[in-house]
Amino acid sequence: MNYVTIKLIIKYYYHFTTKYDKMVVMKILMLGWELPPHNSGGLGVACLNMARALAHQGADIDFVVPYEAAHSDINFMNILSATHLDPIFRYGDGAYESSRILDKIIPTINKSKLVSIRDIQHSYCDFVEQYLMDYKPDVVHAHDWLTYEAGVLAKQKYHTPLIAHVHATEYDRAGMHMGNPLIHEIEQESLMLADEIIAVSEATKRIIHDKYHIPLSKISVVYNSLDEDYNATKYTFESNTYKYLKNLKSSGYTVVSTVGRFTVQKGLQHLMRAAAKVIAHNPNFVFLFAGDGEERNELISLAADLGISKNVIFTGFIRGKKLRDIYSISDIFVMSSISEPFGLTALEAAHHGDVLILTKQSGVSEVIWSAMKYDFWDTHKLADEILAIAANPALKETLQQNVRQEYCKISWDQVAKKCLKIYNKAMNHKDLR
Repeated sequence: MNYVTIKLIIKYYYHFTTKYDKMVVMKILMLGWELPPHNSGGLGVACLNMARALAHQGADIDFVVPYEAAHSDINFMNILSATHLDPIFRYGDGAYESSRILDKIIPTINKSKLVSIRDIQHSYCDFVEQYLMDYKPDVVHAHDWLTYEAGVLAKQKYHTPLIAHVHATEYDRAGMHMGNPLIHEIEQESLMLADEIIAVSEATKRIIHDKYHIPLSKISVVYNSLDEDYNATKYTFESNTYKYLKNLKSSGYTVVSTVGRFTVQKGLQHLMRAAAKVIAHNPNFVFLFAGDGEERNELISLAADLGISKNVIFTGFIRGKKLRDIYSISDIFVMSSISEPFGLTALEAAHHGDVLILTKQSGVSEVIWSAMKYDFWDTHKLADEILAIAANPALKETLQQNVRQEYCKISWDQVAKKCLKIYNKAMNHKDLR
């Protein structure tokens, strides 16, 4: 072994050992689109819990959001506002309904100016560029396509390692159809330029590789965990909130619920057709559809066409205690998604004692084994599984007990440690270039 080889070995050993020793004091610029209580779905919840766990590991985090609002319960990181928009105007309906991303929204009370999501994204990028003139984070961690362009800017102009976190691709949001070509272009370019990629499931990793031709070696799978607040916050079921459902249950009804955005991705029309098959066999079922979205009116019409309107309840968009009451009153929770990168709502439902039925196309099904599973299109199998659980108390109890043991094994502390290792891997790549 010659002198040059020995010197290279020492250089690599120094980089990898010293970096890992210092990873708990890392400076992270995190780019996101929402945080609770100003969130419309699971993305904000995941970002909050991940950042909190990283902070517990000693990380110093600045988190940029595209609106201005109070986050009084968040004291473990700095929250920076990229614009002066009210939270309600940061996306309108368009951020998660990608066909509408160029629609104009109204950001001020006097309606003096109209902006689109693309306008907000450009302002977001401008803010990040100004930030990077004064501060030098160790890494930039960007969540989903809405913030990828700002992350790429940080990498290209300021040479900051970029971690792209994929909670969902445009293929997922479009129900595995083509979707919006502009978003595909942003995802493709950003994922190619990112130093490292985090996928929330093996299914998402496969989509990134197959659709965007990203090397598998560049993609790490880091599963989400249950919202910390579910374990830390005291909760008592308020039976009066859903008194009608409680009375139905006392009369022998089984309550089946689903929670999420009413979009093509969620496969809710398949669930509605399965509900019709269940009710035709046994009318003592009620199906709760909690959420809202562009398919709302279509789902209401479908329930009427199938003749099951009296057995279907639409709650509208709910959060907080009312959402937890939904989980508590339910017997069975169905995740019917055509493509669900992970699916935090399944863990929330399991925490409240629901038996889970998950599509094989959901990421959470990779870590929860004690759940009934089916292909999203197989309405006959879904109906059979719902009927079997309702008819067999012993099966229901076994599934409830087993799933509780499984979801408790996943923690945000584990997520944070995996993220820190990925950050250091990206930093080492930069240092060794």
